[in-house]
Amino acid sequence: MAKQPMLKFVTTQREMPAKREADVRNRDFAEIYAEYADQKAKEQASRCSQCGVPYCQSHCPLHNNIPDWLNLTATGRLQEAYEISQATNTFPEICGRICPQDRLCEGNCVIEQSGHGTVTIGSVEKYITDTAWEEGWVKPAAPEVERKESVGIIGAGPGGLAAADMLRRAGVQVTVYDRYDRSGGLLTYGIPGFKLEKEVVMRRNKQLEAGGVRFVMNCSVGEDMSFEEIRAQHDAVIIATGVYKSRDLGGPGAGAKGIVKAIDYLTASNRVANFGDTVAEYDSGELNAKGKKVVVIGGGDTAMDCVRTAIRQGAESVKCLYRRDRANMPGSQREVQNAEEEGVQFEWLTAPAGFKSGEADAVDSVIVQKMRLGAPDASGRQSPEVIEGSDYDEPADLVIKALGFEPEELPTLWGCPELEVTRWGTVKAQFTSGRTALEGVYAVGDIVRGASLVVWAIRDGRDCAEAILGDLNSRAAAIAAE
Repeated sequence: MAKQPMLKFVTTQREMPAKREADVRNRDFAEIYAEYADQKAKEQASRCSQCGVPYCQSHCPLHNNIPDWLNLTATGRLQEAYEISQATNTFPEICGRICPQDRLCEGNCVIEQSGHGTVTIGSVEKYITDTAWEEGWVKPAAPEVERKESVGIIGAGPGGLAAADMLRRAGVQVTVYDRYDRSGGLLTYGIPGFKLEKEVVMRRNKQLEAGGVRFVMNCSVGEDMSFEEIRAQHDAVIIATGVYKSRDLGGPGAGAKGIVKAIDYLTASNRVANFGDTVAEYDSGELNAKGKKVVVIGGGDTAMDCVRTAIRQGAESVKCLYRRDRANMPGSQREVQNAEEEGVQFEWLTAPAGFKSGEADAVDSVIVQKMRLGAPDASGRQSPEVIEGSDYDEPADLVIKALGFEPEELPTLWGCPELEVTRWGTVKAQFTSGRTALEGVYAVGDIVRGASLVVWAIRDGRDCAEAILGDLNSRAAAIAAE
């Protein structure tokens, strides 16, 4: 009788890939986790209970067929595991690295709820796809039939690139327009290399280009090219710009030098550390934490990226202010743990009330208010309340605002007032298809949802590509019938 390859969670303990020691990894921007060896990947995949209702799959935005590719990995059928993995996910090696699995698939694992420790789904997913690249199983698009229709995609982030890949594989002519010099959006310039190595992103960009996707870089819509020009050149247009407008912070002294936006800080760091670019603001010290007392304001994943980047740049100290407690922060708990190991100090239940400046109007401290959690708000989370008289000064040479992102005013920037937006500034579009009220114009990702996860942008891009293919087919059938 064949030995049961699965259900080993009772006898085999959960084991993540080895993590480099904190006092070593906090000196560079390299990946902090080692790769699973083949036997270890099989062992950890074999812990899956193959439950009848896979909550891991239902809580994955892409509804990845996780139980099946875990089973295939455990039984040594790795190429088949990759085929199943990439069938629903355009970038599985990226999701395996940066998805908050503790809040999605792994956080809903049945064996975790029974006290045995979740299956390490993200690490196995990463191993499967990294192996697929090494073995040459990952192929660029090679459509059997080329179609004459073309689609223009504004924004080279995960949503736009996912749509580009799906459309190109169907034979559609695809052009991607982006304001930056490298494609990838926040994957390239927002997320640090120690979470997502840049060669992983560049490899996908090259694959898309090899498959026939055309990239027009350094193209700012509304300046270098109008929205109407792009619409005129294509049968359909996808808006996938993401949200890049940083939420601001008021209070006395908020305009002092040394108070910077997270996106500017992370972009400069990624350019210098990962691509060797020269960035004047980094060289001048404006966007460089070396030797400084750093205070980061915010509790999301962007704040975690900032604090861990500052440590690696050689900051004298790094503190993170967040107005709620640890249990109520939006960022990944795994990221908080990594940051603490690397030397970051978290000041829970604190918020800035203002800033004080020293010489040359440069910030030298943050006025910090202590908070407590009061009654729940409309979302059900307890609202932070100020504890009167609890203010204190926190010394700071560099303050990084990581308060989240909002949409830019696209109708104004693009001279297209008929492009409908919500009261939050996001583009009005159908969630399932991305269709807007404008003929042939679609929108996906954060510009529709607001700031969200990469995995949701990928889901939106794939869904939108499917809807566009359906619309193009319907249009072609109608013309043929005339």
